[in-house]
Amino acid sequence: MTSTHAFWLAGRQATGETTFDVTSPWDGRLVGTVAVPTDAQVEEAVAAAHAVIDEFAATPAHVRAAALDHVSKRLVERTEEIAQLISAENGKPVKWARGEVGRAISVFRFAAEEARRFNGGEAQRLDTDAGGQGRLALTRRFPKGVVLGIAPFNFPLNLCAHKIAPAIAVGAPIILKPAPATPLSGLIIGELLAETELPAGSWSVLPVPNDKMPALVQDERLPVISFTGSDKVGYAIMDSVPRKHCTLELGGNGAAVVLGDFASEEDLDWAATRIATFSNYQGGQSCISVQRVIADASVYDRLLPKIVTAVEAQVTGDPSDTATDVGPLVNEDAAKRVESWVDEAVEAGAQLLAGGKRDGASYAPTVLTGVPADTTLAREEVFGPVLTVQSVNGEAEAFAAANSSKYGLQAGVFTHDLQAAFRAHRALEVGGVVIGDVPSYRADQMPYGGAKQSGVGREGVKFAMDDYTYERVLVLTGLAL
Repeated sequence: MTSTHAFWLAGRQATGETTFDVTSPWDGRLVGTVAVPTDAQVEEAVAAAHAVIDEFAATPAHVRAAALDHVSKRLVERTEEIAQLISAENGKPVKWARGEVGRAISVFRFAAEEARRFNGGEAQRLDTDAGGQGRLALTRRFPKGVVLGIAPFNFPLNLCAHKIAPAIAVGAPIILKPAPATPLSGLIIGELLAETELPAGSWSVLPVPNDKMPALVQDERLPVISFTGSDKVGYAIMDSVPRKHCTLELGGNGAAVVLGDFASEEDLDWAATRIATFSNYQGGQSCISVQRVIADASVYDRLLPKIVTAVEAQVTGDPSDTATDVGPLVNEDAAKRVESWVDEAVEAGAQLLAGGKRDGASYAPTVLTGVPADTTLAREEVFGPVLTVQSVNGEAEAFAAANSSKYGLQAGVFTHDLQAAFRAHRALEVGGVVIGDVPSYRADQMPYGGAKQSGVGREGVKFAMDDYTYERVLVLTGLAL
């Protein structure tokens, strides 16, 4: 894992004039050295993508689908190797890394299926008024242009897949920028794409430094930007290019609401286990991890100790160990930030029930109650293994508490009441509501995205394909309908 990794420029391997090291957040060991593209090479990739727009859009569906199927199958063959790589560069426990590879396998398979169905066209008779007699409208979708995909570190394979696979499925050239901390998984996708027959120039994987990104964002040859990351960076991108199409997935402050009818011991054991697992999986570094528990007062006193017990049972340690549930954060600075937010909350009056300790880049799974609403921990996305629990009186108060965040990505509601489920769907200001489980559930084919400051647009293969394309109508005249 310590060789120098080339990047992928217009479908071929290339190296630049400089490199950077990728190190493990767990023990600091060198995982790999990555070549950095020069400015001239970035320009070459953009020019090649722009030049192939028409050719790639006209590529037969079976060619695009075959390429996507190939990547999916090759990921299956290399699952364990890639899972170990994700764990090494990201610090993700290997059992979660294996799950991530499995999800990426599905994303490419879904994209292959959608590529075969895409652009069948919708016919509409226009002779519903006299002026449209003999006319038929045929509506099809066409790529908006080259996609600039900017991926984060927390799912270094699957979120790269969510940028690349829909673009290939619609025939839109793409330039992918993986996260600087975790570029190796994205480069693996390039390796597999290079085994296909896609047109040269239709894709590049460029580990460009963050300080070089403004020029790419501003480039008029890249009219579509798909970004996953912080709200600060995402909205700065959108504000800087108001005439471009931007899909922004910007994180959340996920709430798990436990209503009063979810009250049996079995119910509360299930809720506590799911909450503990998914406040800490990926080290809490998931946009839909559970950060807040909002429990009805009628179940709060029984639920809270169950949550604390389940959180304390989470196994922390070496991410390469299959028994490990919680590994390190992406780096020590991230752990120090989480530590400072928890310390601030405790100093402001919050009660620390579990965790609250940092060891290098690792932060212990943590539970707090009584967190003041004006603390950073209450307002922002912690992106770490930290959970707050509060008591409320009734459904209306619970939903109001869930909506009190500036974020609105997903929410989970533990209830058996179907009417309450529909009320939650109507009331909660989020992109997705999960009933009977935590907000951390995501199926990669469903629409995924948020409301409020959690972003704009939707991922999920079919929905990203819609985002990357626009409708164009063809009117046929003089037909005997």
